[in-house]
Amino acid sequence: KSTFIESFGMQLIGQGRKVAVLAVDPSSTIAGGAILGDKTRMERLVRAPDAFIRPSPSGGELGGVARRTREAILLCEAAGFDTVLVETVGVGQSEIAVAQMTDSFVLLLAPAGGDELQGVKRGVMEIADIVVINKADGEMKPAAERTKADYASALRLFRPRDGEAKGYPMALTASALEEEGLEAVWDALAGLDQARRSSGLHARRRKSQALQWMDAAIEAQLMGAFRASLSDGDQLSA
Repeated sequence: KSTFIESFGMQLIGQGRKVAVLAVDPSSTIAGGAILGDKTRMERLVRAPDAFIRPSPSGGELGGVARRTREAILLCEAAGFDTVLVETVGVGQSEIAVAQMTDSFVLLLAPAGGDELQGVKRGVMEIADIVVINKADGEMKPAAERTKADYASALRLFRPRDGEAKGYPMALTASALEEEGLEAVWDALAGLDQARRSSGLHARRRKSQALQWMDAAIEAQLMGAFRASLSDGDQLSA
């Protein structure tokens, strides 16, 4: 993921965009810490003047993101970054909270990784806007094309989304190492964003996300106050 994000981010900066990367690392269930090594893995991007990289621990939060990821997105937008990339800890079938705080959801996969049959499952596939098969280079290129075809077929089995742009969701191939296919990924994202803005879906999604964020914030505050009200001797039983 880091290699793809770095190559993708450098291409966007080359187009004159300002890129922020919010990377979420899994926290240890024992010690509670996280490695937070994304800056070291993105050597070129971290030195770019128009890039900002902020690694954060998941802190035990589910959904592939940290507790304050949404607030960090808003801060980056207010600071003038026109493209904010959120790198999750790696989402599964139910860890899809990131889709509730972003404009587009990209599912990044490797070819021939045993994931071809995941396309027939629900969960994460239902909310993916674009499926990108990375590492489509060298000996892996034919496998990447086959994986792309498998996912394209699976995506066509899902019921069309209300008000969604024609042709989405879609499957693409790319090579972060050779920096091929990245422009096609950006064109697909830009096309989706333009279609959603024209139809009003973008504004409706942002409003819905704001309401979900408010509900989550209220719930977190109430649970925090409830737990704080318990004395040391109180226990919760099932």
